[in-house]
Amino acid sequence: VLIAPSLGDRVRLQQAARLKKLQEQEKQQKVEFRKRMEKEVSDFIQDSGQIKKKFQPMNKIERSILHDVVEVAGLTSFSFGEDDDCRYVMIFKKEFAPSDEELDSYRRGEEWDPQKAEEKRKLKELAQRQEEEAAQQGPVVVSPASDYKDKYSRLIGKGAAKDAAHMLQANKTYGCGEATVRLGVAGRGA
Repeated sequence: VLIAPSLGDRVRLQQAARLKKLQEQEKQQKVEFRKRMEKEVSDFIQDSGQIKKKFQPMNKIERSILHDVVEVAGLTSFSFGEDDDCRYVMIFKKEFAPSDEELDSYRRGEEWDPQKAEEKRKLKELAQRQEEEAAQQGPVVVSPASDYKDKYSRLIGKGAAKDAAHMLQANKTYGCGEATVRLGVAGRGA
């Protein structure tokens, strides 16, 4: 006896078939994208005039595929950009790998200018040399323009501290009186 599939079973089978078809299409798109990236990277390697290449923004999976292709080809790659939608990949030939300053400028979203970087480097070296020279000259002694006693004399008076010092007397209840000495001696003998 054959039983006809229910409506729910037919719907589930149709959904499963559609899902499988979408997965196959997605897989095919990834394969085609990888082939296209392999071609672009190969062209980049053969072009001796290019030392770096910037790709259009792409999604996370495409960037991952491109990084893999670049690694297999023996090149260097970096992703730049703030949001996931506008992140892009730049690839470099190994012998022309970017410096830390160059990478920092790309991370800030700026174009790399070697002349500006050289000027910055020279200014930094000059500042460092000046700092070293200042350190060799010894510590800088800073003397205030006025004395704090003169500044606050109107509040405390000129002789207030001396008068207060003369008025101090020892507190006899905490001193070394006879009772303290007796306790010390009695404590030792017991």
